[in-house]
Amino acid sequence: MVVMKRLKVCWVSAGISSFIAGYLAGDVDEWIYIDIADQHPDSMRFIKDCEKAIGKKITVLRSTEYRNVEDCVRVFGGFKNSANGFAPCTNWLKKRIRKEWEAEHADYEITYVWGFDLKERDRADRTIEANPQAAHEFPLIEKNLSKEEVHGLFERTFAFARPLMYDLGYPNNNCIGCVKGGMGYWNRIRKDFPEVFASRAKLEREVGHSMLKDKNGPVYLDELDPDRGDMNTEIMPECGIMCYLSMK
Repeated sequence: MVVMKRLKVCWVSAGISSFIAGYLAGDVDEWIYIDIADQHPDSMRFIKDCEKAIGKKITVLRSTEYRNVEDCVRVFGGFKNSANGFAPCTNWLKKRIRKEWEAEHADYEITYVWGFDLKERDRADRTIEANPQAAHEFPLIEKNLSKEEVHGLFERTFAFARPLMYDLGYPNNNCIGCVKGGMGYWNRIRKDFPEVFASRAKLEREVGHSMLKDKNGPVYLDELDPDRGDMNTEIMPECGIMCYLSMK
């Protein structure tokens, strides 16, 4: 009988929730971060600070095929797969990297630690269903912690700063110019990162697809009313976790 080696892994997204989940788990063997060029540069500072706090190295993985979201969109020819709603950047910059890592560790019995909070039980359930090859732990749910409580715990426990995107008012630390953002999000990007807004607007026209839509159809960024949308009421999941976990 072959006894498989056990490995507990925390995939951190450079967000607060995934880091705190791994911290609460306490016995994580390997921490992994998938780096994408579109992330705010401060994300890597946060990862380095996390390493110092936990006293362990965080493995940084990157796609060897695609550098950023724009590369993926140009190859795919659009921003989302019409069949399942997933973005090509999710697949090629995250899912495939995770699958490659799993193939290299096929001789391990894997347990994943994830940062879903109290309000994300349904996402945790879908993660278990979509990834039956591994065991899963959800420390934030087990401790009944909301996202706000997780951030409070971080601030009380650690002396280093949160990722800058939070302090700029964004609900998560996704890529700057996340294709899953709503109208309010994109109007905020227009203000804070005008070069990203302009680049994505140009890309939309080049591929002939928009990221946004309303009841009347597509809404291109270069036509978006600056007063439309409210980022604070838009649902936008943390891409580093949910976006690729629910994909088989």
